[in-house]
Amino acid sequence: MMTTVRDVMTHNPITAPIPGTRTDVLKLMVKHNLTGIPLVRREGNILAGMVTRWDVLNSPEEEQLVLIMQKDPMVISPDATVEDAARTMTTTKATHLPVIEDGKLVGIITPTDLLYEVEKRASDVPVENLTLSPCVPIYSETPLVVALVTFRVSKVSALPVLDGSGQLTGIITDRDVFNKFHIHESVAEQDMGLGGEDDNWSWENYRNILRMWYQVSKIDVPLVPVSRIMTESPTTVFKRTSVSEAARTMRRNDFGQLPVVDSRDRLAAMLYDLDVISTLVD
Repeated sequence: MMTTVRDVMTHNPITAPIPGTRTDVLKLMVKHNLTGIPLVRREGNILAGMVTRWDVLNSPEEEQLVLIMQKDPMVISPDATVEDAARTMTTTKATHLPVIEDGKLVGIITPTDLLYEVEKRASDVPVENLTLSPCVPIYSETPLVVALVTFRVSKVSALPVLDGSGQLTGIITDRDVFNKFHIHESVAEQDMGLGGEDDNWSWENYRNILRMWYQVSKIDVPLVPVSRIMTESPTTVFKRTSVSEAARTMRRNDFGQLPVVDSRDRLAAMLYDLDVISTLVD
């Protein structure tokens, strides 16, 4: 039986109204651990646009959503197949597709929603056979400010971290910067004026992390190396690992990417969820 978008999408997604502000959206993002939110008109559930974390980061001077949002985002029907969704995502690089039925927003679908479809099809195709996304390694002692610039200019969401001998020692993602930095780095908490453990997930802390991220040129970023906030000994897959197994690892661990290593555990590539779901495309 054909699997449709309706079968796998997130129904009744969290939305934000237009007009609105960046602050409104960011509060929702941190509260619900989201990377993108559909925007709707205040009257009715009519899609007005889409805003993702990258949209916010790429417009650091703007506060009004109408100046930040994607005004004509890619959308999809709930009756479209998962193959249709995968094709749209992989060709446009859109990772959030609002689902529209009878002119109204009824859901949203992301690459994460498609991982199980890849997994259950039990493909034996090795990940090395895929057209993989760019891999941008970074040295473990690189200052955080350099890592932030690297994220921005390379337009990747994860950097594999290498030690002084060129061996993979960790990974740093945009999620680490947003969600983990102030929890694991007490020195930075003090330098940035962040609160204590009781309010680690407060909006004030999150706002400070965002300032650090997208207004690097305007504030003093703590002089800490990438090694202080990276995830050590990251989960990896081998070049010969099947796509289905990689999809299972991503889904079970809520990973959007995995470093790919060779038989000697040397970094070979990065595998992203968009790469994985490309196997659903005819």
